Amino acid sequence: MNFAFPAWQAPSTLMGLCVAIGIGLLIGAERERRKSTSPDRSAAGIRTFTVVALLGAVAYLVGDVVLTATALALVGAGALIAYQRTRQQDPGMTTEFALVLTCLLGALAISNALLASAVGAVLALLLAARNRLHHFVRSVLSEQELHDIFLFCATALIVLPIAPDRFMGPFGALNPHDVAKLIVVVMAISACGHVAMRWLGPKYGLPLAGFASGFVSSAATIHTMGQKATANPALMGAAVSGAVLSTFATLLQMAAVIAMVQPALLLVMAVPMALGGLVAAAYALVILVMGARDPEPSTAMEAGHAFKLSTSVAFAALLSVVMVLSAGLNAALGQSGALLAAAVAGLADAHATAASAASLLSANKIASVDAVLAILIGLSSNTATKIFLAYQSGGRQFAFKIVPGLLFMLAAVWLGFALPG
Repeated sequence: MNFAFPAWQAPSTLMGLCVAIGIGLLIGAERERRKSTSPDRSAAGIRTFTVVALLGAVAYLVGDVVLTATALALVGAGALIAYQRTRQQDPGMTTEFALVLTCLLGALAISNALLASAVGAVLALLLAARNRLHHFVRSVLSEQELHDIFLFCATALIVLPIAPDRFMGPFGALNPHDVAKLIVVVMAISACGHVAMRWLGPKYGLPLAGFASGFVSSAATIHTMGQKATANPALMGAAVSGAVLSTFATLLQMAAVIAMVQPALLLVMAVPMALGGLVAAAYALVILVMGARDPEPSTAMEAGHAFKLSTSVAFAALLSVVMVLSAGLNAALGQSGALLAAAVAGLADAHATAASAASLLSANKIASVDAVLAILIGLSSNTATKIFLAYQSGGRQFAFKIVPGLLFMLAAVWLGFALPG
């Protein structure tokens, strides 16, 4: 027997009404706690927000867009009248705009309950975090950091989208969109390290930021950590630890790439990559423990630049030169061998080498052993690039500490490949 529900009794409609009530109660409860006890207190509390959310839901259910727009206009007019009465005591309009948005969320809950509940939760969190947000912007965030946020947003949201997404230049090796993306990545990595350092302190914030940034670009992370160590030598141990941990993240990401392209190859690479990852993590931990004996850097927590645009551009230019060089060598040597091609490509990106080798193995164009060799050779040449970047960004002292970790990791990977079985 089939049961047919009227439109207003459909389970999805009932769920939407429940979500609308929940949104109104959640936001209204937060606003209720903000209301004062004076005669001029805010007019909107838990009951008003719940009724407004239900109004939006019922209006959309009964009259669709036209009635919803009418209900929204009524709520907006009521919010304006309430603001005129209380603006002398509270010139802010947060409650009034939240009231209008709650009406819209009530209507949205009927058509998309999940999205409405998510937006309602975000709105409630923003309202509840009022004091923390004000304190962060006014007291924690410096003028320079605010400027850096604007600069990053302009680069990521304006420059990156309009950069041409096609290959051009010498040997057709440069893609302006990829170069712009690389600049944004370096800026983001430096900013993540800055935030983590101010949040957790330099000794633990930089290693965590280095590991997370390694999934984006280990080479960029090493370059950024070198810059931080040069600017503040007291951060040397934490910066080295974060840089080495970025290579651990690189191995994890390579494993994910190989698993997506050719899962069978991952079984062959499991031991080498596991040994390399363990050695990198152990070396980073040793550096971190040794650095923990030193006193906490007194200048590390000071507000300053989250990143330097000139540094990000310089790194992107350096990697662009490497890519042009790699493309030139490939054009001169042709298809003389997959291993030589892997070494050249690895100068710029170890992940591309791994994906290429896995694809060739999947197409039965090379043997499994050759695929593993190509990946390891690409990883080796990429390590050479990282060593150069360590010297270039952090100087001899930074390179002296990070190079052993990179070489130990690489030796462990090759040892894992050489082991029988």
